[in-house]
Amino acid sequence: MSSRIELRLAARDLLAECDVAAKTTGVRQLAQRWSEGDVELAAEAILLAPTPIPGHPAKPELIAPRDVPRRAMHTPEGRAAMVHAMAHIEFNAINLALDALWRFADMPRAYYADWLQVADEEALHFTLLSDHLQSLGFAYGDFPAHNGLWLMAEKTAHDVLVRMALLPRTIEARGLDVTPGMKARLVQAGDQAIAPIMDVIMRDEVGHVAIGNRWFNWLCEQRGLEPIATYAELFATYHPAPLRGPFNLEARRAAGFSEAELQELAAR
Repeated sequence: MSSRIELRLAARDLLAECDVAAKTTGVRQLAQRWSEGDVELAAEAILLAPTPIPGHPAKPELIAPRDVPRRAMHTPEGRAAMVHAMAHIEFNAINLALDALWRFADMPRAYYADWLQVADEEALHFTLLSDHLQSLGFAYGDFPAHNGLWLMAEKTAHDVLVRMALLPRTIEARGLDVTPGMKARLVQAGDQAIAPIMDVIMRDEVGHVAIGNRWFNWLCEQRGLEPIATYAELFATYHPAPLRGPFNLEARRAAGFSEAELQELAAR
């Protein structure tokens, strides 16, 4: 019988892990052990951050977002670069879910279960995209990438309410808007095999945004805050640029955005 581990400590250790395979495999194993009742939870524990976080492999080289080269989709390298960019987003998403798990104390047990599920599904997404990249003759790390997602994690590290507002409800929700178009571009360019992978990602990401909505609204209720006004204030404070359409209102509705919020988006 394996010794029991603590969920938030394990998530913190996996966040600091630099080896890609060790991180993805470790996340999937942690989720399996949790489902088997072999993982403890110390929700009240105040944990200190390891240094440095998050753990990254030596490659890809991390550069400023403006310096990431644009590549033509009609070339094999250009298509591979887009798949690589999506794989890097999913790798970052694993780290973001792990960070939501370990960083914020005194949340309900369901909160930690939700973010472990997100981490597990992001690890699957990364593996699917990494394997597909291999089939195209490339590997994760072959192209430069940027670390913009983690910068938002740093800005929101002080408050779980701010984290739920700005990452799942803003940045991940933006993925719901752009993923169908990315899929269409890749398929039109000749990458038919990417379609079922992106269908899995899209399905799961709706659920991830829904988790962000659930906990944002729960936290607003706990603190006596009005959700729409609170979100508008947080967005104005922390987000560097306005959201621009088109918006995938159907997917956003499925992810739990209210009709009032969707009407406000549509008005943009």
